[in-house]
Amino acid sequence: MDRILVVEDDRILNMTLTYNLKSAGYEVESVTNAADAKAIIEKKKYELVVLDVNLPDGNGYEICRAVKAKQDAAIIFVTAQDMESDMLKGYECGADDYVTKPFSVAVFQKKVAAILSRIEKKSVSDVFEDGYLAIDFGENSCTAGQAVVALTPKEWKLLKIFAKSKKQVLTRQILLDRLWDIDGNFVDDHTLTTTLSALRKKIENKEHSYIQTIYGMGYMWTGGEAR
Repeated sequence: MDRILVVEDDRILNMTLTYNLKSAGYEVESVTNAADAKAIIEKKKYELVVLDVNLPDGNGYEICRAVKAKQDAAIIFVTAQDMESDMLKGYECGADDYVTKPFSVAVFQKKVAAILSRIEKKSVSDVFEDGYLAIDFGENSCTAGQAVVALTPKEWKLLKIFAKSKKQVLTRQILLDRLWDIDGNFVDDHTLTTTLSALRKKIENKEHSYIQTIYGMGYMWTGGEAR
């Protein structure tokens, strides 16, 4: 599961972003000042850090540099400043994107998903193997019972969403949002149903089941987690 840290001193905005990102299926932690941000990045690693530029005890640029010195996390700046010089300063210290207040939470979530998708695509060591099913996302290779499995692009993306979300219930809406964000094209409910059904037929049999239906909620990957 992708881990996100929100650093925002506006408590209402902080809670709004945290709530919506958690609802989208991410693991989210939040702080409201620079000191707490610096302390937590010393102990934990994140795929993405959402940073306010102006903090009561410092600024987001300092935190951005501190993050980049410790870990390879993506950075999105959230700020009321919209001057070109401020944006350039953010990008120069390692920011991946820049959002100016006020902004649409829906659009913000699309930016988050797009950045995390790019991070996933950079990884070439994502593998899963349990003796029956073997997946290498870097090589786009999959075998089930030593037989080569041919997957469509959407099936690959859906498989990776599941394999990277071990024991997490994924609602249909979460799956639709993530498939849409990764593809850049609209994915409807029917497409999700047919893609999910086809994927299950290709990787599962009576003895080996990986995608469990949680009735009334969604689906859960019951295999191991891709490394």
